Amino acid sequence: MKLTVNGEALELDAGNLADLLAKLDYEGEWLATAVNGDLVHREERAAHPLKEGDRIEILSPMQGG
Repeated sequence: MKLTVNGEALELDAGNLADLLAKLDYEGEWLATAVNGDLVHREERAAHPLKEGDRIEILSPMQGG
């Protein structure tokens, strides 16, 4: 399935947002996610299906200064 993740075109097999995060090695409770501009809360990720052409934004805090 073709998806755009953080502006990068990818071809991945992920049934839902939680699967996608696991495949991309994103972990932690501090992630913020959006699909096609709509915020998806952590509790809803496993139930949020992905479809061809979806645009996903994944934000995580950065450390350093």
